[in-house]
Amino acid sequence: MMDNRFATALVIACVLSLISTIYMAASIGTDFWYEYHTLSPAENISETGRSIWEEFVSEEADEKTYTDALFRCNGTVGLWRRCITVPKNSHWYSPPDTDMTTNCISFSLSDQFMEKYIEPGNHNSGTDLNRTYLWRLQFLLPFVSLGLMCFGALIGLCACACRSLYPAIATGVLHFLAGLCTLGLVGCYVAGIELLHKKLPLPDDVRGEFADKRPRGRSSMGGMQASKCAEGAHFMWE
Repeated sequence: MMDNRFATALVIACVLSLISTIYMAASIGTDFWYEYHTLSPAENISETGRSIWEEFVSEEADEKTYTDALFRCNGTVGLWRRCITVPKNSHWYSPPDTDMTTNCISFSLSDQFMEKYIEPGNHNSGTDLNRTYLWRLQFLLPFVSLGLMCFGALIGLCACACRSLYPAIATGVLHFLAGLCTLGLVGCYVAGIELLHKKLPLPDDVRGEFADKRPRGRSSMGGMQASKCAEGAHFMWE
């Protein structure tokens, strides 16, 4: 039998476990793991922008195609989706709108397990095993981590019902393993981005950074560049 202090401790542990699971789910679901910011307006890309947007939203878009669009249009990349910034309303008879919106495309299941090539976009260059398996791990590890956390929370509730401390130890072990999976997930994502940028270096007028806690505002230069992108993507709203 446990006294009230142990019971209170277990209840608090279960509540914290639930909260951590919610925060974990929210963090891995965001589209702002990595962001690209254009530091200066680019050349007018109205002719090429149309094909860039068409291929960006295509299910057959290769890595180089959508990465180039991310560079040009202030893109963001998460675990599940890629996004670019375009005007909210744009028509062929009007200049690009300065009111910007972010449009996102989800990575399909085939995208998550697609082979990465030594030269992105060149299917004849051979498979880059490091980037291929890093990408697959960053897709699978969140599910493992969330599963461990949910299972740990369930065991914690059982510990409260059984009034035993031994299941609480199992809860702690499961949450420790979930933390290791989360750390591995972040490491895989960071390594994958760095390896990609070695293959496709950032243009001189583009700055890339991992997301932080600052407001998600877009720079004025970014807005100008997104307006340029819109000249090629305006058909979407026609």
